[in-house]
Amino acid sequence: MSLLPATPEGLATAVRHLRAGGVLGLPTETVYGLAADARNSVAVARVFATKGRPADHPLIVHLAVGAAVAPWVSDWPAVAERLAAAFWPGPLTLVVPRSSGVLPAVTGGQDTVALRVPAHPIAQAVLAAFGGALVAPSANRYGRLSPTRAADVVQEFGGSVPVVEGGECAVGIESTIVACLKGEVRVLRPGLITPGALSRAAGVEVFIGAANDGPRVPGAVKAHYAPRTPLEVVPSALLAQRLAEVPGACVVARADIGEVAAVPVGMLAPGCRVVLPATPAEFGQKLYSTLRDLDALGAPRLLVEAPPAGEEWAAVRDRLARAAAAGELESAD
Repeated sequence: MSLLPATPEGLATAVRHLRAGGVLGLPTETVYGLAADARNSVAVARVFATKGRPADHPLIVHLAVGAAVAPWVSDWPAVAERLAAAFWPGPLTLVVPRSSGVLPAVTGGQDTVALRVPAHPIAQAVLAAFGGALVAPSANRYGRLSPTRAADVVQEFGGSVPVVEGGECAVGIESTIVACLKGEVRVLRPGLITPGALSRAAGVEVFIGAANDGPRVPGAVKAHYAPRTPLEVVPSALLAQRLAEVPGACVVARADIGEVAAVPVGMLAPGCRVVLPATPAEFGQKLYSTLRDLDALGAPRLLVEAPPAGEEWAAVRDRLARAAAAGELESAD
């Protein structure tokens, strides 16, 4: 049952598995999630155990289109409603005060809850058939690369977790996380939806980063989103020099760097050079799948061209910085 087709029969099997308290690889538009019943404490515990996730790390609650937020929140600020109206379903997670009925394990013991309405049609079909909410952190071992293909999830867990086949994720990096707390709107994790877009929709100033007493959110630790191969972010002007210093390293660059040639996936090998699209959305969509493919090669290092400045590239910069920090920690061990 490791790979389930997105047919009525396959989705029915997936829903039965969730109702029995199991965990399921579920496609969303961001990354594949490790889904489980958000109201079932045993199922939620299985998510933490399967991922090896620390118990104080909160989970995001995924809702069906049109589902009421009231059972999950004690306060739903007007600004949260404006953001939800503008970006749900889509890659936006809203952090708001939680209701007393939310499982403490889901919130990491905090007084806030993170909510999202995914845009992927298969995720929505499963949510609608399940008839409840699902937690769905990325379907990978804690701290590793998020999966953007069903095969990535199968590989990650050795086939022990059933996965609904949903194709390659359209966004490819995790959702923007925004806190609507204490009269402020703060981006706690960058994603495809930029602060500028958020501010225009909310009609208020949007701050970047957590307040001193801000909530913990997924993906905020320094070392995260990492391949096993050490990863280094290199300025464009130093890319050729760094490659000469690390023979056999693989290079990931943007398409506008002419000195680096594209290599078809089937021809990947240590020392290869891979080009990704030069736009932030397209680069982000291919980032994790490319790093996963390169990670399997046994190269000594992955050299990734540093992304440009600007808020459109903030999510890519964030993920690469955390991946590089993980490599630095492992190299120091």
